[in-house]
Amino acid sequence: MTSKGSMAHLHFTQQLARFLDVPTVDVAAPRLRAALDAAFVQHPRLRGYVLDEQGALRANVVIFIDGVRCSERRALDDALLPDSQVYILQALSGG
Repeated sequence: MTSKGSMAHLHFTQQLARFLDVPTVDVAAPRLRAALDAAFVQHPRLRGYVLDEQGALRANVVIFIDGVRCSERRALDDALLPDSQVYILQALSGG
């Protein structure tokens, strides 16, 4: 069993929260894809806002892990550390 202290913390920003009630989700996962999949089990409607039909990040979604933008938008295989802070946000457009 994993202690709460060794879980990644996924934060879904206000842009997503206006569509869904999205709390911070704590998951035990070694990689970003596994963490997102665990969050989607808890909140299934999130998947469509974050991933496209092929399972890649939507063009208007950006993810930062411990302050660094995720490096790969399809495999989403960025490593997570225990206690990683993951921020999932919709990029703002317009000018």
